[in-house]
Amino acid sequence: MSNAMTDGRKADSARRRQRVIKAINNARRAGEAISVSLIARQASVDRTFLYRYKDLLAEVHAAELEPGGSVGVSPVSRASLQADLVNAQARKTRLAAQVQQLQRRLSEAMGERVWKEAGLGAPADLDALERKTTRLEQENAELKGELEEARADLEASRAANRDLTRALNHHDRREDTDG
Repeated sequence: MSNAMTDGRKADSARRRQRVIKAINNARRAGEAISVSLIARQASVDRTFLYRYKDLLAEVHAAELEPGGSVGVSPVSRASLQADLVNAQARKTRLAAQVQQLQRRLSEAMGERVWKEAGLGAPADLDALERKTTRLEQENAELKGELEEARADLEASRAANRDLTRALNHHDRREDTDG
């Protein structure tokens, strides 16, 4: 069954090739400006068909350059071709730089994702945790201040208690000696 399918595809490709060759010859005879799009349209094939078969594409390009095939079209100058080449090279350089930038950004994004999935990265809510830490540190400092004040009050109370106890003991001793 696959042989029949393969044979059918080969026969279809052969018919398309014949239509392309016929379209090229008709365009040459008519003196039309030949292009890949024109030949593909006249042969009822997709342009990719022509690009798939390099020999057909070469024949189309050769027909484009023939003097009779350029009726009404100004010939391409060497200078314009060189300008097109320089522009294409500049565009290629810009696109290469853009591709590198995109690859770097993709690599960073993928690395960050792997880092987080592995549990090695910072939590997503790092800002919230930092704010909470700052708030807790402030509360801790306030509580330490309050504790120091309470200790100072306790120490003062103890000192006052000692003084009162001494005074009371001293008063009791005087009464014992007086009485």
